[in-house]
Amino acid sequence: MSSQTLLDYIRTSTSVTIDVDSNDASIAKPLAQNKLFCDMTSNQALVYAEVVKPENSDLLQKAAGWARDNKLDVSNDADALKIIDHLTTLLGKRVYPYLTGRVHAQVSPAFADSKDKTVEHATRLVKLYGEGDNAIPKDRICIKIPANQASIEACKELEEKGIRTLATTLFSVPQAVAAHQANCLYVAPYFNELGVHFPSEAAEWMGYGKDTATKHPMAAVIRSVVLTFRKLHSKTLVMPASIVTPEEVMALVTLEPDHLTISGGVLNKMNDPQTAWSESDLAPSNIQVPEISLEELAKIDYLDGHSLREAIDADPETRQKLADALRIFDEREKLTKEFLRKELPKY
Repeated sequence: MSSQTLLDYIRTSTSVTIDVDSNDASIAKPLAQNKLFCDMTSNQALVYAEVVKPENSDLLQKAAGWARDNKLDVSNDADALKIIDHLTTLLGKRVYPYLTGRVHAQVSPAFADSKDKTVEHATRLVKLYGEGDNAIPKDRICIKIPANQASIEACKELEEKGIRTLATTLFSVPQAVAAHQANCLYVAPYFNELGVHFPSEAAEWMGYGKDTATKHPMAAVIRSVVLTFRKLHSKTLVMPASIVTPEEVMALVTLEPDHLTISGGVLNKMNDPQTAWSESDLAPSNIQVPEISLEELAKIDYLDGHSLREAIDADPETRQKLADALRIFDEREKLTKEFLRKELPKY
């Protein structure tokens, strides 16, 4: 066992960049003492988890004042979303000092099938990050957007406007190629389906130990995305997400992505000197995946209004995982609205 922690070793001795998948500054701060994180990723579930914490009541007070100043009514659905957006950016600003890269925010899943609404919401989130105390410049912001037909087309429009995007809820190579065609900054293939993080969901996590890189069903997909992007000379970076254990982190490093975004719980385990690992655990994988020729890749324009939708519909597993992720994020957004309607009038 090395004297370094797994976290320190990956940061200093591999080509993989570590991002923090949390809106909690108290997680980022201690883990950034030796080396700052690059990006901070976010989503509706992470925002909800922070908003309801009693120790974050100061954020509710700020949000209540901001809502009054902007004449917003939390009982109105559109106004409630704007208040959530404000809270999302307040949380991101707290983590920002521990980053060298970008803060993220995720567009509402309710807009996933509307290019125009997705563009509008993403633009508003960037504007909010750039306002008020501790304003964050546009070039330090990235907006997370679902990898379905309308939303990927929104990514292309946003990228043309200079707003960087990440294609999330991604489970397949066609989704990744579509994001490349839209010039997204990142793709975030989910290693585990989103439901494994929620006890109320039917999804069950399965561990593969030392065989994770060869036996986990998403390992081959992520390796295929990495190799496909190399073949395309793509500038879009691969940032796997939805990681449950340090063993999964080690397996993912062997697949040679550009980034990994990791939750506070897993980061803490990686930073624990008692977590067992060896350099050989992180050697590049020899996992074999089907090759896709450039001719095949050039055949399909996934931004043509229907081809990505057809590819997702033809893949029952991707279709179900994408639908489940959007549903879970939508439920968390609704729970945040319910919480704000109950709590904001107290401030």
